[in-house]
Amino acid sequence: MTSRERASEDGLIARFFAPLAGEGALGLKDDAACLSPRPGHDLVLTTDALVESVHFLPEDSPASIARKALGVNVSDLAAKGADPAGFLLSLALPETWTEEWLADFVSGLGVASRDFSCPLLGGDTVKASGALTLSVTAVGEVPAGRMVRRTHARVGDVVCVSGTIGDAALGLKLRKTPSWAAALSSGERAHLADRYLHPQPRHRLARAVREHAHAAMDVSDGLAGDLAKMMRVSGVSASVEAAKVPFSAAVRKAIEADSSLFDLAVTGGDDYEILCTVPEKKLDSFRKEADSVGIMVSAIGRVVAGHETPVFRINGTERHYDAGSFSHF
Repeated sequence: MTSRERASEDGLIARFFAPLAGEGALGLKDDAACLSPRPGHDLVLTTDALVESVHFLPEDSPASIARKALGVNVSDLAAKGADPAGFLLSLALPETWTEEWLADFVSGLGVASRDFSCPLLGGDTVKASGALTLSVTAVGEVPAGRMVRRTHARVGDVVCVSGTIGDAALGLKLRKTPSWAAALSSGERAHLADRYLHPQPRHRLARAVREHAHAAMDVSDGLAGDLAKMMRVSGVSASVEAAKVPFSAAVRKAIEADSSLFDLAVTGGDDYEILCTVPEKKLDSFRKEADSVGIMVSAIGRVVAGHETPVFRINGTERHYDAGSFSHF
């Protein structure tokens, strides 16, 4: 915290945020942005709030917090098959904020904005009496009528997931230095920590999702729980082969050291991978398109008739995760 007088809100916007503004933001000199979708496209909107000690820890770097705030929203767009068009940011700064903190935050936000091709359109900055709180509203575009909903999974579809599962949940667990951490190399521990701090939204997979998936959502609250949500609103169920759930080398080694970590890996949150159901006849094309943008997708099960919680088949046994996702309440 500095003792010198802080800049006004207008001064902060001009100094820190205006350089990130994209087309339609009007230089952040007006009360609102003006955004027109491309001809023949719909707008897709999503918003997520992040609260200190709930979604990130006080000791996390400002740049990491900024990347997570934007990344989790871009992840939602990707799961809808939408390409990012821009975002709005509301930032409630605690009494102890400093310009140094804000400069680091904006630096991380700028890198994320460029990485995700998602420019700043506007927002609001206020002072809060409590914990740091921020909210991002992201806007995407999708060809008219082509948004991929989570409600359209069909019996016979193949259940697919991008990337790897469980890294972030174990990365958060590492903060408490558990006994199984000794089984991992320093590089493996760093990998898990990074996956928790810096979500990797699969925005480059958006086109493949809208071309091939019947239903999709991002994995934010845990694979088991999010799969259950998607099956429930689609009126179906699913069967998952646990051996096919994609784990990184670090997660596999951790599970070898402590078998109970399998449950944490499939129920823990913050993966921000794309979970989708794809008709069998489109599976090869989906995989090829994903591979062309450097993203691995794994077929882990199948949509089946019924209304029960999805079953995970593990070494000849069946397991249901009735409380398989993070809940905010």
